[in-house]
Amino acid sequence: MKRYAYAHWEGSLKEGQGRISVKSGALKNAEYSFGTRFESGIGTNPEELIGAAHSGCYSMALSMILGEAGYTPESIDTKATVNLEEDDDGFAISTVHLDVTAKVPGADEQAFMEAANKAKAGCPVSKLLNAKISMDAKLAG
Repeated sequence: MKRYAYAHWEGSLKEGQGRISVKSGALKNAEYSFGTRFESGIGTNPEELIGAAHSGCYSMALSMILGEAGYTPESIDTKATVNLEEDDDGFAISTVHLDVTAKVPGADEQAFMEAANKAKAGCPVSKLLNAKISMDAKLAG
Protein backbone atom coordinates (compact mmCIF):
# COMPACT_ATOMS: atom_id res chain seq x y z
CA MET A 1 0.00 0.00 0.00
CA LYS A 2 1.38 3.41 -0.98
CA ARG A 3 0.08 6.82 0.06
CA TYR A 4 1.02 10.10 -1.60
CA ALA A 5 1.69 13.63 -0.43
CA TYR A 6 2.96 16.53 -2.49
CA ALA A 7 4.88 19.69 -1.72
CA HIS A 8 5.52 22.68 -3.99
CA TRP A 9 8.00 25.40 -2.97
CA GLU A 10 8.87 28.69 -4.63
CA GLY A 11 11.68 31.07 -3.69
CA SER A 12 14.41 31.23 -1.10
CA LEU A 13 14.19 29.63 2.32
CA LYS A 14 13.26 32.75 4.29
CA GLU A 15 11.24 34.65 1.71
CA GLY A 16 9.76 31.70 -0.18
CA GLN A 17 6.59 29.80 0.45
CA GLY A 18 5.07 26.48 -0.38
CA ARG A 19 1.93 24.41 -0.43
CA ILE A 20 1.38 20.86 0.78
CA SER A 21 -1.37 18.53 -0.45
CA VAL A 22 -2.33 14.88 -0.12
CA LYS A 23 -3.75 12.74 -2.90
CA SER A 24 -7.01 12.04 -1.01
CA GLY A 25 -7.76 15.78 -0.94
CA ALA A 26 -8.09 15.81 2.86
CA LEU A 27 -5.25 18.38 2.86
CA LYS A 28 -5.13 20.58 -0.19
CA ASN A 29 -2.71 23.41 -0.86
CA ALA A 30 -2.00 24.04 2.83
CA GLU A 31 0.45 26.92 3.07
CA TYR A 32 3.83 26.53 4.73
CA SER A 33 6.86 28.78 4.95
CA PHE A 34 9.88 29.65 7.06
CA GLY A 35 7.51 31.67 9.23
CA THR A 36 5.15 28.75 9.86
CA ARG A 37 8.04 26.44 10.67
CA PHE A 38 10.43 28.56 12.73
CA GLU A 39 8.24 31.47 13.83
CA SER A 40 4.52 31.84 14.47
CA GLY A 41 3.21 32.38 10.96
CA ILE A 42 -0.17 31.17 9.78
CA GLY A 43 -0.07 27.83 8.00
CA THR A 44 1.34 24.38 8.68
CA ASN A 45 4.81 22.86 8.86
CA PRO A 46 6.38 19.42 8.44
CA GLU A 47 6.72 18.80 12.18
CA GLU A 48 3.05 19.57 12.81
CA LEU A 49 2.08 17.14 10.06
CA ILE A 50 4.38 14.46 11.53
CA GLY A 51 2.67 15.03 14.88
CA ALA A 52 -0.76 14.62 13.29
CA ALA A 53 0.33 11.42 11.56
CA HIS A 54 1.91 10.02 14.73
CA SER A 55 -1.03 10.80 17.01
CA GLY A 56 -3.50 9.28 14.53
CA CYS A 57 -1.39 6.18 13.91
CA TYR A 58 -0.75 5.65 17.61
CA SER A 59 -4.44 5.96 18.52
CA MET A 60 -5.37 3.34 15.93
CA ALA A 61 -2.57 1.00 17.05
CA LEU A 62 -3.66 1.32 20.68
CA SER A 63 -7.26 0.58 19.74
CA MET A 64 -6.15 -2.56 17.89
CA ILE A 65 -3.96 -3.79 20.74
CA LEU A 66 -6.67 -3.15 23.33
CA GLY A 67 -9.14 -5.03 21.12
CA GLU A 68 -6.77 -7.99 20.89
CA ALA A 69 -6.70 -8.03 24.72
CA GLY A 70 -10.51 -8.07 24.86
CA TYR A 71 -11.15 -4.37 25.53
CA THR A 72 -13.12 -1.91 23.43
CA PRO A 73 -11.97 1.66 23.99
CA GLU A 74 -14.69 4.24 24.39
CA SER A 75 -12.23 6.96 23.39
CA ILE A 76 -8.51 7.56 22.84
CA ASP A 77 -7.10 11.09 22.70
CA THR A 78 -3.45 11.45 21.69
CA LYS A 79 -1.39 14.63 21.45
CA ALA A 80 2.01 14.31 19.78
CA THR A 81 4.56 17.02 20.59
CA VAL A 82 7.33 17.03 17.98
CA ASN A 83 10.50 18.81 19.09
CA LEU A 84 12.65 20.39 16.35
CA GLU A 85 16.05 21.51 17.61
CA GLU A 86 19.18 22.95 16.10
CA ASP A 87 22.17 20.61 16.18
CA ASP A 88 25.65 20.45 14.64
CA ASP A 89 24.23 19.51 11.22
CA GLY A 90 21.43 22.11 11.11
CA PHE A 91 18.11 20.97 12.56
CA ALA A 92 16.79 17.62 13.70
CA ILE A 93 13.66 16.21 15.27
CA SER A 94 15.09 15.31 18.64
CA THR A 95 12.03 13.89 20.40
CA VAL A 96 8.36 13.14 20.01
CA HIS A 97 6.27 12.98 23.16
CA LEU A 98 2.86 11.32 23.14
CA ASP A 99 0.25 12.44 25.68
CA VAL A 100 -2.50 9.83 25.72
CA THR A 101 -5.81 9.76 27.56
CA ALA A 102 -8.12 6.82 26.98
CA LYS A 103 -11.45 5.61 28.33
CA VAL A 104 -11.35 1.82 28.28
CA PRO A 105 -14.16 0.13 30.18
CA GLY A 106 -12.94 -2.87 32.18
CA ALA A 107 -9.22 -2.21 31.71
CA ASP A 108 -6.98 -1.81 34.73
CA GLU A 109 -3.86 0.37 34.86
CA GLN A 110 -1.45 -2.50 34.16
CA ALA A 111 -3.35 -3.82 31.13
CA PHE A 112 -3.69 -0.30 29.75
CA MET A 113 0.00 0.56 30.21
CA GLU A 114 1.08 -2.70 28.56
CA ALA A 115 -1.12 -1.92 25.57
CA ALA A 116 -0.01 1.73 25.49
CA ASN A 117 3.69 0.80 25.46
CA LYS A 118 3.16 -1.90 22.85
CA ALA A 119 1.35 0.62 20.63
CA LYS A 120 4.14 3.18 21.10
CA ALA A 121 6.74 0.66 19.92
CA GLY A 122 4.65 -0.92 17.16
CA CYS A 123 2.87 1.99 15.50
CA PRO A 124 4.26 2.34 11.94
CA VAL A 125 4.92 6.07 12.41
CA SER A 126 6.87 5.31 15.61
CA LYS A 127 9.02 2.96 13.53
CA LEU A 128 9.57 5.67 10.91
CA LEU A 129 12.62 7.05 12.66
CA ASN A 130 14.47 3.87 11.72
CA ALA A 131 13.11 3.61 8.18
CA LYS A 132 15.14 3.16 5.04
CA ILE A 133 14.69 6.28 2.94
CA SER A 134 14.82 6.08 -0.84
CA MET A 135 14.57 8.88 -3.37
CA ASP A 136 14.02 9.66 -7.02
CA ALA A 137 15.29 13.12 -7.86
CA LYS A 138 15.37 15.07 -11.09
CA LEU A 139 16.22 18.61 -11.97
CA ALA A 140 13.55 20.21 -14.11
CA GLY A 141 14.78 22.43 -16.90
